This record gives sequence, C-alpha cells and structure tokens, in this order.
Amino acid sequence: MFTRWGNFVVRRRFAVIGLVVAALLALGGYGLGLNDRLGSSGFDDPTSESAEAARLSDAAFSRDHSVDVLLLYTAPTGKTVDDPEFARAVVDNLNSLPREHPDEIDKINGAYWPTESGIAQPALFGRPDKDKAFAALAIKGDNDTETMKNYRKVKESDAFSIPGITVQVAGLQPVAGTLSETLEVDVRRMEVIAIPAVAVLLFFIFGGVVAAALPLIVGGLTIIGANGIVRFITEFTEVNSFVSSVVSMVGLGLAIDYGLFIVSRFREELAAGYDTPTAVRRSVQTAGRTVVFSATMIIVSLGGMLLFPQGFLRSLAYGAIATVSLAALTALTILPAVLAILGPNVDRFGLKWFRRTKTAEEVEAGFWGKTTRWVMRHPLKVAVPIFLGLVLLIIPMKNIAFGGFSETYLPPDNETRTAQQDFDQAFPLRKTDPIQLVFVTDDTTAVGSLLEDADKAPGLTGNFPVPSSSPTRDDVYRTETHLEDTADPNKTIDYLRSLPQPEGVTMLVGGQPAIQKDGIDGLLGRIPFMVVVVLALTTLLMFLTFGSLILPIKAALMSALGLGSTLGILTLIFVDGYGSGFLNFTPQPIQSAVLILIIAIIYGLSTDYEVFLLSRMVEARAKGATTTEAIGIGTANTGRIITAAALILLVVTGAFAFSDLVMMQYIAYGMIAALFIDATILRMLLVPAVMKLLGDDCWWAPAWMRRLHAKIGLAEPVLEDEHPDAGPQEPARAAH
Repeated sequence: MFTRWGNFVVRRRFAVIGLVVAALLALGGYGLGLNDRLGSSGFDDPTSESAEAARLSDAAFSRDHSVDVLLLYTAPTGKTVDDPEFARAVVDNLNSLPREHPDEIDKINGAYWPTESGIAQPALFGRPDKDKAFAALAIKGDNDTETMKNYRKVKESDAFSIPGITVQVAGLQPVAGTLSETLEVDVRRMEVIAIPAVAVLLFFIFGGVVAAALPLIVGGLTIIGANGIVRFITEFTEVNSFVSSVVSMVGLGLAIDYGLFIVSRFREELAAGYDTPTAVRRSVQTAGRTVVFSATMIIVSLGGMLLFPQGFLRSLAYGAIATVSLAALTALTILPAVLAILGPNVDRFGLKWFRRTKTAEEVEAGFWGKTTRWVMRHPLKVAVPIFLGLVLLIIPMKNIAFGGFSETYLPPDNETRTAQQDFDQAFPLRKTDPIQLVFVTDDTTAVGSLLEDADKAPGLTGNFPVPSSSPTRDDVYRTETHLEDTADPNKTIDYLRSLPQPEGVTMLVGGQPAIQKDGIDGLLGRIPFMVVVVLALTTLLMFLTFGSLILPIKAALMSALGLGSTLGILTLIFVDGYGSGFLNFTPQPIQSAVLILIIAIIYGLSTDYEVFLLSRMVEARAKGATTTEAIGIGTANTGRIITAAALILLVVTGAFAFSDLVMMQYIAYGMIAALFIDATILRMLLVPAVMKLLGDDCWWAPAWMRRLHAKIGLAEPVLEDEHPDAGPQEPARAAH
C-alpha cells in the first residue's frame, strides 16, 4: 500500500498539493470565528444525579441566570453606598446596561438601589456597614456558549466601568470568560514564540532553510485545517474553549515531528545515491509507515477519553483525534509531493557542515552508538538505578487530590479572581456555588418533613429556605443553601443522599458542589476501564506490527513508569506547591478531567517514541542482525531524531508553560517532564538495557500468536537495495 501511494504521489505531485492545500485552506476559512462558538461547559457527568437535578431544574424553572454577573461596588473612603452622588452614578450605569445591550443583557436581577427593573433590596445586596454593595445581572443565552458570547460582547464595550468608582466584576460568566480569554492568549503566545523558535531549531537540525521550512508548513496547514474540523464539531455538540489550545499544542508539535521523520529519511535516501522518485517512495514506505502507525497509536490513546461521558473530554477527544489524523494525512500527501518537486534542492540555502547526512556506519560510531554500546555492556548498572529513581518519583502521587474549576485556576493577582474572592468574603451567604435540592412530588407535607432532616446535614451555613414552586410544573420544587467549605462537600452530599425519601417524593441533590463531586467520582470509576481498553488495543497493534508479545508488554511497563513519574512530579509542583511562588499559581487539587487528558496525551506520546525506536530494531533484525546488534542499530539510528522530535515538542509545549492558567501549566509541565523522561531516560537508556537483559526473549510470542501474525501481521518492510550495481547483496543500512 505504501509503495503504491509513494509512486502515486510522485506521479501526481502537483494535483496532490493543489487538492490537499485547497481542502485545508477551505477548512481554515470555515473555521474562522471558532472562538465565538466555544463554551465553558462539559465538566459534569450527564449520567449523574446532579446532572439530572440540573436538567429538571432548568426545565421547570428555566435556566438559572441569577449569578451570571455580580457587580461589586466599594464606597470611597469616608462615604457609604448610600451617598447620593455615588448611588446616582451606579444606578444610572445599571439602568443603561439593558438599554444599550438589549441582545446581550436580559435584566438586572436585583440591586442595593432601586433600578428601572426592580425595587431596592439593601438587606440582600448590601453589607450592614454600607461600605460595599452589589448588583446581579442576567445574561441572555440558552446554553453556556451563547451566554459566554453575549457576556464577552458586553465586557469588550467596557460597559461596567464607572469613572471615579471602584467596580469589580465577578460571577460565573466573568470567571469562565477570563479562563477562555487566557487560553486564546496562550495560542497567540505559541504563534509568536514557539513557531519562530521551532524554525530556528529545525534549521540547525537540517542545516538548511528549505528542509527546515517543510515541517513548519505541514504544522501550519494542520492547525488551519483542524480549526475547521473543530468548528464542524460545534454544529453537533457544545465544545469547550480548552479544545483550541490542546489542538494547537498537540497538532503543531506532532505535525512538525512527522514532517521531521519524513524529510530526514528522504535526505538519507538521497545521500545513499537514490534518485528523487525512488527516495520519495522509500521514504513513504519506511518513515511514512511509521507516521501512520504512530498516529494510530496516539489516536487509540486519545480515544480512551471517549469512554467518559463528560462533554469536556469528548470534545477534546474529537478535536485531538481530528488534529492527529490531519497531521498524518498532511505529512503523507503534501510533504512527499513537495519533496518529489524539490529533489536535491531540499538542501538549498543552508550550511554545508550542518546539512551533511551521516552514513549508517558514522551514526553507529557516533554519540548515540557509543552510549548504547556502553549501556549494553552494563545493563544492570543502568537499569536498576533508573528504575529505582523513577519509582521514587512516583511516590508523591499519594498526595494527589482532585477538584473542579474555579477562579483559583487564575493567578493570585488576576483582577477577575480578586473580584470573585472579594465578593465571597464580603457576602459569604451569596456565593455562586450553592448546594441545591430539587423535589418532585404532589405531597408538599412530605417535602416539609424531608426538609427538616436535610437541615441537619453537616457543613451547611444555614437551613434550606422554603422551596419555591415551578411556574410551569406544579409538582417540582427547588431550594438551596451554601456550604461552609465548598472544597469538601462530600459529607454534606452523602448525608443528603442517604436520607430515606417518603413514598411519592423524589429528592435530587444538585448544585455546583454536587456536580463537582459526581464528576470526580465518575471519572475515577472509569479510569480502570480506560486503562484496560487502551492497553489491550495498543498491545494488539504492537504485536501485529512487531510479531512479539514481550515488546508490547515491555512498552506498556515503560510507559507506565514514565507516566507515573510524570504525575509524581506534577503532584509535587501543583498539589504540594513546590515552586508555586515562582510560577505564580495557587497549589490546589487537580481538575480531574484534565488528569484524564494528560494521561491520554502522555501515554500516546510515550508509545509513539517506543514505536519509532522498535521499528528500526525490528528492521535491523529482519535484515539478519542479532538481538544485540539490532538494539544498537535501532537506538543509535533513532537517537538523534527522537531527541530532535522531543525538543520540538518541548519548545511548542514550553510556550504554554508561561500560561496564566494553572490548568495549562499543569499540561505543559507534564508534557515537558514526560518528553524528557521518555526521549532520554527511557528510550535511550532503560529500553536498551532491559532488552539486552531479555536477549532473544524480546521476540517471543506463543506459537498460535506467531501463526496469527504470519496471516494478518503488519510486519516492518525490508527494503531491497535498488542501486543498479547492487546485485544480490544485502542493502546498506540507512538511518531514519
């Protein structure tokens, strides 16, 4: 298949470039304005009790917009919020908001002062000492995406500010909007910092401007097309704004890596004396095949997120899978076609010393070859300390804790976070995250007795008020109160859910604390299933490729060591707080859905490098090398490329390490740690040491599995020497 495709791309190179580039640009055009279609929802478990309570509440009472925006006003020193001049300026501003933004603002829910839409409510919206007061606004929107879009329009007009008066903007939409805006800044930072840095890095890897530009072109086109695919997904489901950052980070990094693999192999085939068409075909047969298999393994890993019901994870899975697929497609279409046109000109505009391609013998005699031979002479001395060191890094995972989204994901000095915290401190009984009870019954007397028991729940700031009745359903009632500690709602929720419900009464426990608890419980309960499915599929794929049962098992264990040590490092930083002052974030529990995401990404990347390394070992063994020789050849010939690929991903993810959003820092530092551990400690040291200790057992599989592999296996190709004067001799080895 890859042989036919390589020949086809050479023959139809201009048509391939035209069609694929046109399709990607069309997707990019369709994806314009993507940010306006992204939302902040998807963290709840739609199968949970709290999600059912939210759906029932919204249907019976309409969508709750009571705390969309909270405007906190602070009186000047020596004055109160009753000061006539102060009050007049605030009321004039509040009255102007619905008039000037009729399509975005629904109404003023309430305020300390009388407004055109309501009477004054000083007891609810002011403090006894009258130094602070607030107003609540409802933003139009039937879902999170519409509501956020409308809020951002109002915010961009600077409609809330009043000259000479301190106004702080808090509430659900300001927090969600600030998180979304921070992600957009992260993407722009990547474009400004990471892409130029990667361009410089590629120049030194290839030693030429043309060769360095090709992987960047593949990466850029991949991101353009991926935005269109994500935009298409928004037509069918709500997509979290977090997707754009993940798509940019993973898509750009992998697309450039895939471009690096194929361009490197093409230059080596040219250096071996093959003409351009032959070099393109051989590159597609080898590096192209590796790219496809790599993308497949990463897609399987990312696909594990589809096993979870949360819309956040599912939308991330759709976006990331589409991007990885597009990266592989672009690398196998545009890149070979361009190489077929360029031929030896791929090395133009560069430094001769940098761009010289080493022979296989020179590579095996170089740094990586010498390192591998030293490792195989001392396998136990290498393997044991590394294994113990990685296990020590795993130990901090015992302190890992899980939480939900809040303003604390923003830096301590962020104005939106400060506004929300100042509001919560000034009005602790008006917090935006109450615990909610929804009743379905025709027996109001039974509700009263059940409510008396509910008031005895531990951790409440006060009793539940008399439930309000639905304006559209006479059998649905709702009430809510607040928790003393929203970070630890478990005892309260468990108590409420354990209450015996009278016959004919259904009580559902909802609200943000319950949604957070149910989300965490649902995720943790499904992680083992995800692990089993992903491990089974990747093991099967690796067996079909390499014909060994031991190699996939070893790869899974290596990936587990790398992933565990990475999570241990992240726990030390983001939960235990080491370095939090320097990085400007607040140590806190990890958002559970983000943990699933980083497990999927890191496992996928880890397997990716393992596949690339093992492919060269299997190729060498298929040509007659012994196990020891195959280990040495594979490790030496892939050492430079794996290191270069990891460096490129490090630069791309490094741009996100400067994010103001602790969630993005968590992912960025996780990938940085994982890439360093995988590309150096595991692939270049521990893997060859363990394989040397295993010896020929590396290639073992039961007889029935060997027969299965012989029938349906995806064995590595062994390319013939196609030089005219080669005769029947064994082909010379060439490095990827």
